[in-house]
Amino acid sequence: MRSKVRNHQYVMTVHAWEEMESDGLSVFDVESVILSGRVTERQLDRPWGERKYVIRGPSLEGDDSMVVVAKSGPTGQVVILTVYVE
Repeated sequence: MRSKVRNHQYVMTVHAWEEMESDGLSVFDVESVILSGRVTERQLDRPWGERKYVIRGPSLEGDDSMVVVAKSGPTGQVVILTVYVE
């Protein structure tokens, strides 16, 4: 997942984009959490059998505890499902 984010092989859902903006975050914050945070939970989406990953880490300013929920998409890209500050 990290190598795909480094190579900009990811997409964000509209929901993730709206949540990011409403919390005053940037795409760089999201990338930073994925690149330097840690996976704290793996979830199985039962209807589709897909795995989602909950990744926690600080924003670039270092004062927020951010959460990014992502999965591997059908094209091999990372799909960022949602973003929020705890």
